[in-house]
Amino acid sequence: MEINWQKEVEARKDDLLKDLFDLLRINSERDDNKKTADAPFGPGPRDALKHMLAYGERDGFTVKNVDNYAGHIEFGEGDETLGIFGHMDVVPAGDGWQTDPYEPELKDGKIFARGSSDDKGPSMAAYYGMKIVRDLGLPLSKKIRFVVGSDEESGWGDMNYYFEHEEKPDFGFSPDAEFPIINGEKGNITLGAHFHGNNEGEYRLKSFAAGLRENMVPGSANAKVILPNDKAALEMEKAFYDFVEKNPVTGTITVEGVEASLELVGKSAHGASPQSGINAGTFLALFLDQFKFGGGAKQFLHVAGTIIHEDFYGEKLGVAYEDEKMGKLTMNAGLFAFKESTDGFQADNFIAMNFRYPKGITAEGLEISIDGNLGMQGASITHNERNMLPHYVPEDDPLVATLLSVYEDHTGEKGHEKIIGGGTYGRLLERGVAYGAMFPGYVDTMHQANEFMTLDDLLRATAIYADAIYRLAK
Repeated sequence: MEINWQKEVEARKDDLLKDLFDLLRINSERDDNKKTADAPFGPGPRDALKHMLAYGERDGFTVKNVDNYAGHIEFGEGDETLGIFGHMDVVPAGDGWQTDPYEPELKDGKIFARGSSDDKGPSMAAYYGMKIVRDLGLPLSKKIRFVVGSDEESGWGDMNYYFEHEEKPDFGFSPDAEFPIINGEKGNITLGAHFHGNNEGEYRLKSFAAGLRENMVPGSANAKVILPNDKAALEMEKAFYDFVEKNPVTGTITVEGVEASLELVGKSAHGASPQSGINAGTFLALFLDQFKFGGGAKQFLHVAGTIIHEDFYGEKLGVAYEDEKMGKLTMNAGLFAFKESTDGFQADNFIAMNFRYPKGITAEGLEISIDGNLGMQGASITHNERNMLPHYVPEDDPLVATLLSVYEDHTGEKGHEKIIGGGTYGRLLERGVAYGAMFPGYVDTMHQANEFMTLDDLLRATAIYADAIYRLAK
């Protein structure tokens, strides 16, 4: 039976957009300050999860909410289960938006909102693809389960909990990357460099802060500095504006007496591609490192401004590595925090470095090397609990071959495998990949201000998902 998938999508276009816009209006940033037993990652992720699951109930699917951590929308019968994995949580909106990030706007053929491309837009496209297959009553031999997560951008606590209660699908994909396919993902671990000791020196660093998440390039940074005298204040002010003029950043400095407040603005980007952003944290540290700070402040600024600054591939850190298939290791310094110790309280001053590493090296080896190199700069190194190993599904696997064939049939372009530094839910399954929804040549605005997805790409992806789901489950 010949099916015109594009026609089926067009018939549901208005409903798809209404559902997507309603979902995008929910601010689903993780907020640990408001988490409860009922909202394990805060009210926003919970509300978006429940909202998405409610679409499944409305449309007559079998729906299960697993304690507001995650849930699924399911139909069909069979011994095997095709899994589709989307997520409702988003990274913080941050600054620099020209529209309200939580009031979606369709402008010049683009849907602007936080989550439009990562991952509410693609998730809605995949959901409607599944819905079309069900609505058409097509014969299937497998069960289809759309798994909805709520903590993909942070610790994946949603999926850890979900799979303590539910069985894993046998194979599947996540609509959370790009076409033609992502069948390999680098390993992912975050290491923290911690700095202790006093803050003595001609200049004192009262505070330094940059970054919203470890997997985002910091788009802004600020610091407060105590200066030795009025002359030093004038000198720093002049040096600051000279620095801004010569570097790809903007910023302001305000001096009151002998205290200076500094702010730099760079460009945020996804932490898997740190070279695409302008790290305001390292640039501000680079500027301050020229002044005579002491103790832990000096160590913190020197590491951030000299060693980590623009060290996208770990060369200055001594961990550069490249695999023929998976490519280069990358490093994103995503979080910076320094507070001057007061009343005997020693603050945890740290820099969080997120590494995306190819096969051929290990997280343990990375930590040993970083500890050796930054230990000489006065830093102690820790690692987070989550270490994602490199993941790869061969190109000749039937899952990959089928998805590439669908892409080729819909676009007329040759499909090919691709490996990325980003981490998607595709790696949850041994036979799991990421598939769309961005097309080659797209403008990547994920984790950035003014995030958007084009309407044409949303509709094209929906047709591809419908066809792919049918071919994989028939």
